[in-house]
Order: sequence, then C-alpha cells, then structure tokens
Amino acid sequence: MFVKICGITSEEDALLAVAMGADAVGFVFAPSPRQVSAQTVYDITRRLPPEILTVGVFRDELPDRVFDIASRAGVKAVQLHGRETARHVAQLSDNVRWIIKAVAAGSPEAARADEYGTDLILVDAPEPGSGKVFDWNLIHSIPGGLRLILAGGLNPDNVTDAVEAVAPWGVDVSTGVESAPGRKDPVKVRQFIARARAAAPAEYSTTDDPPYDWLDE
Repeated sequence: MFVKICGITSEEDALLAVAMGADAVGFVFAPSPRQVSAQTVYDITRRLPPEILTVGVFRDELPDRVFDIASRAGVKAVQLHGRETARHVAQLSDNVRWIIKAVAAGSPEAARADEYGTDLILVDAPEPGSGKVFDWNLIHSIPGGLRLILAGGLNPDNVTDAVEAVAPWGVDVSTGVESAPGRKDPVKVRQFIARARAAAPAEYSTTDDPPYDWLDE
C-alpha cells in the first residue's frame, strides 16, 4: 500500500512521516494554509532518504512554472490538482518522470482519467482540500488499469474502511493527521500508516510495484 503524507511544512514533520513508514511526502505550492516556498522544500528534500518520493502539489500552473518550481525545490514528482489537461501532462512528462493527476470523484474528468497520459490518479472529494469524505462508490466511474490513490477526508479512524471498500493502490492524507493546520500529529501519522497497510489488498505492495525506484536514477 502506497502511503503519501501531504501538506508537509517542516523538516520535522517530513522526517516524522518517513520514520513512520510513509512512501511519499507532499509539499503544497498552490495557495493554501500549508503553502511552502521552493527554498523551504529544498532545505527539507535534500535531507530525506533517497527512496522517499517527494511530491510538489500544484494547481492550474503553467507547465514551465511547474517544472521551474519543482526543480528548485528538489522534488521528484509533481501532483496536478487543478484543471490541467492531458496536454499539460504531456508537456511536463519530458522533464518530470512521475506525475500524479488529481480528479474529483464523480466528475467528467474522473470518467476520462485514462486520457491524461499518467497512470497515477489521485481521487479526491468534489471539494478538494475540504477534508470531507465522498461517496466511495463514485470510484466505479473511473476507468480500470490505473493506479488509484484515494484521498478526501481520510484519517486514522476511517482509513481501514476506505481501503477495504475501495481497494486503492495508495492513500493520501493531509488534514486527517494534523494537530493544527500545517502541523502533523505523530500518533495520528503512525496510526494512519499502520492501519492503511494492515487493510491493504495483498496485490498492492509498494515493495513489488513502487512508483519510484531511486536505484533507477
């Protein structure tokens, strides 16, 4: 089970997520209470183990701008969380190897998720960043053959039910493991990761099928 802890704002929280077993950490460059600068993220990413997938989260930025910020921040992947098109993904794919495209559950974009040119699809609530759980049955409208990362209101108390109901390839959490906006709670982070992994279907093993293998670099 691929687990991403998003909304990281400090080195302390990044190292906490890594120590608890996260596969990826996300940094928000879009307007948000958790927005961070490229320099802040660079100071964090250069201290993380090479096997951790570092992800920059963007919303409706031009591809050149995304690549510039991602390069200065030292992140290995980008997550497009706005109205980006398949053309945006194609323009970025020449320079960015791992691209996660976020779609809102139940939206026309979700039904066409296989047209974006990346198989890493994050499914969020219709109101992204709201911290609200959506109807997990909406997942059925998404085409098969994609690596789905479930988001939207997940927390340690509901992640087991979510994984058992949806059987996603991965899960993503931000507000659900916070003690305050932008500050992670160690107990919640540990519980979330442990419970997600315990509920994961046997076929979804990050050891066998990671999105990022640092040995390929």
